[in-house]
Amino acid sequence: MLEIVLVLTALAAVALAIAVGTPSLLAALGVGTLCLGLVLGVPTGFWYHVVLYRCVASRTRLSRVWWLTPSDLHHHLSEADQRRINPWYRIGGVGFVLCLVGGVTAIAGLLMSR
Repeated sequence: MLEIVLVLTALAAVALAIAVGTPSLLAALGVGTLCLGLVLGVPTGFWYHVVLYRCVASRTRLSRVWWLTPSDLHHHLSEADQRRINPWYRIGGVGFVLCLVGGVTAIAGLLMSR
């Protein structure tokens, strides 16, 4: 449910920005939002993977590509472990959404300027 609300909010924000803003403003806002998403999402996403590995590695054998679908490992976590990784999981997700919104906004601004 939360993901659907985030996507709809992002789409509404991009549509509003396209309707109100100039192409150069949209491109600048998009690049700024994309950079903010990277600054927020990359370190927290990295730390989420580190914490998840520390919690799960002692309980189960991990494949070589476990980090590609880390949420599949959440069923191995205790409640305490869940509380430990959830902030990093969510903040990394917010960073990812900001990257998507920023990228789409920047692309829309660049396409409008053509």
